[in-house]
Amino acid sequence: MENKKEMRNWLNEFNLTHPFVIAGPCSAETEDQVLKIAHELKDSDVSVFRAGIWKPRTRPGGFEGVGEIGLKWLQKAKAETGLLMGTEVATAAHCKLALEHDIDVLWVGARTTANPFAVQEIADTLKGTDKIVLIKNPVNPDMALWLGGVERLYAAGIKNLGVIHRGFSTYEKTKYRNIPEWQIAIELQNKFPDLPLIIDPSHITGNREMILEVTQEALDLNYDGMIIETHIDPDNAWSDAAQQVTPDALKQIFKDLKVRKVSGDTDEYANKMTKLRANIDVLDANLLELLGKRMKVADEIGQVKKDANVAVLQNTRWNEILGKMILEGEKKGLSEEFVLRMFKAIHQESIGHQDKVLNA
Repeated sequence: MENKKEMRNWLNEFNLTHPFVIAGPCSAETEDQVLKIAHELKDSDVSVFRAGIWKPRTRPGGFEGVGEIGLKWLQKAKAETGLLMGTEVATAAHCKLALEHDIDVLWVGARTTANPFAVQEIADTLKGTDKIVLIKNPVNPDMALWLGGVERLYAAGIKNLGVIHRGFSTYEKTKYRNIPEWQIAIELQNKFPDLPLIIDPSHITGNREMILEVTQEALDLNYDGMIIETHIDPDNAWSDAAQQVTPDALKQIFKDLKVRKVSGDTDEYANKMTKLRANIDVLDANLLELLGKRMKVADEIGQVKKDANVAVLQNTRWNEILGKMILEGEKKGLSEEFVLRMFKAIHQESIGHQDKVLNA
């Protein structure tokens, strides 16, 4: 699959003066709930109304969606508001029902993206469709799996494609429900700059108070739009209550968001950026030089351990370093999350160097 300007055609056809927006409840619960939310959103920046019809739950016994009847509610909402309708599909049967009910936007969820057999089944069922089909990143941070899903859909002749960044699962406790791992989405953006990229701050944060913050970060990275879960009574939603916002709160988010220009258009801007980027280049080179020196010390430590027949991993020492570096990082304006990730990577590389020496 190659990047093509035509990948943006479906998005350009909306002729928007603001980012593309998909919004609506995590789950369709009742006909009245769907219609009330749709009418609240019809005169806003929202282009597509979303509602979960089938809800994959981690454990059995939870609310798994209202099923096919919810598609009829979406049809009614479309007729009354003029909004396009969107929902998640996970099986061929879901796809067929969604097409029968003229759903405009379909997306493949994170759990489904992780299963190439399921994605291929969906691609085969939707072959040649002119519907907009989006694919969320897989649960785990795997760029190849994410792109593989896009490629399967593309190979099935589906031209109106896009991707949704909803963050990645982790065992670590962070402020996010699913950590963004922005660099993965940036890498995808670099490979396919014309493939529409949409942020899902609801699933990244799991917290309605953080929706604006994460959406703004995405827009600052030139994302094309957002998909935000919106409910008239979020606290009593049947699923994912904590991450849903009210229609009024969503409209305020639209007002508070700042859409940046892709690049500056003055000589002053260009000159300042040239100087600052040159400075960054020098600092990056110094960082690599320091890391190289650190790994040479790690090699020497590995030799000492080899001579004394001592194991590579020393947890006490590692925890001491980590605690100290987090505190030092905070003094220098670095987040705990960044310091942890950076030093875990450095530690892993150091272990690799020492292990190589021990087994030479």
